[in-house]
Amino acid sequence: LLLALQVRLVMKAYSFIRENVPRVLSSVKDKSGTVHIPRISQYLYFLFAPTLIYRDNYPRNPTIRWGYVATKFAQVLGSLFYAYYIFVRLCIPQFRNSSQETFNLRGLVLCIFNSILPGVLILFLAFFAFLHCWLNAFAEMLRFADRMFYK
Repeated sequence: LLLALQVRLVMKAYSFIRENVPRVLSSVKDKSGTVHIPRISQYLYFLFAPTLIYRDNYPRNPTIRWGYVATKFAQVLGSLFYAYYIFVRLCIPQFRNSSQETFNLRGLVLCIFNSILPGVLILFLAFFAFLHCWLNAFAEMLRFADRMFYK
C-alpha cells in the first residue's frame, strides 16, 4: 500500500514538473516579466484529484452529490465484506490442513488450483472497489468533472 502511494506521488510529481518546467524556461528565455508559477492550491487539488495529468484548471461540477458519495463508499465497504467472505469460505479451508499433512506436490497443486478462482474474484473486487468506487467518490467530493478523460 505504501509502495503504491509512493508510485502515485512520483508519477504526479513527474507530470507536474513536465507541464510547468517548459513554461518557466520559455518565459525566462524570452526575458518576459511574468513567470507563471502554479499556486499551492492548484498543486494540492492535483494531488488529490483522480488524474495523473496536471492542468492548472480542471472542469468542475457546480455541486457535490452526497448521496452518490455515500453510495460509492457503501460499495467499497460491500466489496471489502464480500472479498472477506470469499477469502474465509473458499481460500482458508484449502490451506487449513496443509500444515499438519506431509508435503506432497499433488496436494499443493490442488490447493493452488482450487484457490485461483477465488483469488481472481478478490482481485476483481479490489479493482472495482478502488478504481471505480473509491476514486469516483473522491472525484465527486472534489467536484472533478472530467471523469471520462481517458475514454
